[in-house]
Amino acid sequence: MPDVWATVADLDRAMQERLADVLETRGADPQQQELRTTFLAELGALPAGSRLLDVGCGTGVLTRALARLPGIGAVVGVDPAPTLLARARQLAADLPNVTFVEGDARQLPFEDDAFDAVVFDSTFSHVSGTERVVAEAARVLRGGGSLAVFDGDYATATVGLGDHDPLQACVEAMMRASVTERRVMRRLPSLARGAGFEQLRTRSHGYLDTEGGAYMLSVIDRGVDVLLASGELSTESADELKAEARRRARTGSFFGHIAYVELTAVRHSAD
Repeated sequence: MPDVWATVADLDRAMQERLADVLETRGADPQQQELRTTFLAELGALPAGSRLLDVGCGTGVLTRALARLPGIGAVVGVDPAPTLLARARQLAADLPNVTFVEGDARQLPFEDDAFDAVVFDSTFSHVSGTERVVAEAARVLRGGGSLAVFDGDYATATVGLGDHDPLQACVEAMMRASVTERRVMRRLPSLARGAGFEQLRTRSHGYLDTEGGAYMLSVIDRGVDVLLASGELSTESADELKAEARRRARTGSFFGHIAYVELTAVRHSAD
């Protein structure tokens, strides 16, 4: 099981730039944007001038969306990868209420009770030490502050049209290389309660692609590249698999699905 969070900063610059492109491709996907809008609505009304923290911000897709919410005072994005943060700063240059900080979700570089809301978008599935991350979120939240988490239940990720579909093998390879814990959202409610969160709400969202959009094709392509690099595929076979994904998209026979889960909660207030 890879520790994606701990090793992302060790990737060479070209790989980090490619990852930045993938994050922005996902962020531009219309269905992903709709899911994000629904997720943010679950935060409800925040106090005027609220200070928000986006943990695992990557290139700042969610950070920018948070900064544009009405009445938000400041948004801080934190991520361990300098190259992703450089892209994030560039893309958020027109947002004066946004700052980005390099840091670890398991040891956040902020004081206690520093934020009105802490938000995670597709972060927990890439971090080992989930219990520590939840505890850190509770620490930096003020009493009564909001926790909001959105992440994939990546054990459900599929493009298979039947048993032993070679494209599904590509998705599995991508998940093995890029996701630390595929089922973390199944454990998160109990971990949040144990860390002192209350008023928990959860909801499931289905992401379905029957046209072969850029995001799902990027998942397949990354899986193909993993198999090619490991020697499990020849260059010819790799090219054929990428072509097959695009053939399905072109002929209307593509199918891709991932279940996403959102969780919102409130930090217990001693008052």
